[in-house]
Amino acid sequence: MANIQYYGTGRRKSSVARVRLIPGTGNITINKKSLDEYIPLEIVKREVKRPFEIAGCEGKFDVIATVKGGGYTGQAGALRHGISRALCMADSESYRAPLKAAGFLTRDSRMKERKKYGLKKARKASQFSKR
Repeated sequence: MANIQYYGTGRRKSSVARVRLIPGTGNITINKKSLDEYIPLEIVKREVKRPFEIAGCEGKFDVIATVKGGGYTGQAGALRHGISRALCMADSESYRAPLKAAGFLTRDSRMKERKKYGLKKARKASQFSKR
């Protein structure tokens, strides 16, 4: 019997997640660590699991993901995007509509603004003095 796998790539800020869904029991592995080991915050863990809740398929797929770049929240957003895309590959008819309505299939285009010369950060300038 062939091993069925579904792939999805998610991006958020400077994070990139390559996600593989395998029919299974609901285990989530990120960079060869469990979800509880890899992400310390409960709110961020819930954000990673939300596509399964919205699609109504908790416990049906195992997730194996590789994530690079950014921090915890950016990586969690990239994982959410990648899982949503992979779920659409698995069963487009039933999963796509609720995920699209929740906004999980749209790439979040907000990025950090670049630093400008003459300023300390993107918009922070030194204090103004008339004399």
